[in-house]
Amino acid sequence: MTEFSFACTGVRADRYAAGPTLVFRLRITATPDVRVHAVALRCQLRIEPARRGYQASEGDGLADLFGERPRWGSTLLPVQFAQVSLMVPGFTGETEVDLPVPCSYDLDLAPTRYFHALEEGEAPLLLLFSGTAFTGAGGFNVEPVPWDREASYRMPVAVWREMIEQHFPGCGWLRLPRDTMDALLAFRSKQALPSWEATVQALLDRSGTEVPARPAPALSGAAERTVP
Repeated sequence: MTEFSFACTGVRADRYAAGPTLVFRLRITATPDVRVHAVALRCQLRIEPARRGYQASEGDGLADLFGERPRWGSTLLPVQFAQVSLMVPGFTGETEVDLPVPCSYDLDLAPTRYFHALEEGEAPLLLLFSGTAFTGAGGFNVEPVPWDREASYRMPVAVWREMIEQHFPGCGWLRLPRDTMDALLAFRSKQALPSWEATVQALLDRSGTEVPARPAPALSGAAERTVP
């Protein structure tokens, strides 16, 4: 049986992906001198929130996920982040590959809310591996990648923010039920408002809520805040 071990050596935001995507760099090590023809790899990524500390402002942003701070001893449970597959090309001994992980900026999703609440530092992740390996020098042996293979990685929060800024520069994303969307459309039409930003601002003005002024965008073509 071929022994496999995994390590995550880095992460970057994919600047050329159609949507928000993180690319993790994996180092895969197999039993020396064993020819690995390919590995059909599965990877589950989890957030391990109990493995870092949080500032007071970050704790406020995490209250809807984990409750008030006095309860965190029992509520800081792992959060499922993503599950992806990858076909690893053949190698002998050791190889490094990129693992693309599509992400979302939907704040209804727990991983997005978690990353959004973090202001600095690192997000503790656990990568769990499984799959099927095709090995052998003179033919093919089919072997499982054991379910207990894993690797810890502390992802810089700055990488997540860079990825989001690439696809939503200076903006936020909001998902609404269809009936609420229809009501907003009717309000925008009745008030003859030119954009979704103006529509939301008009509703905030009616409620007496002040929105902090934001700096002018660096590029003239910066996207406006939208409500899909």
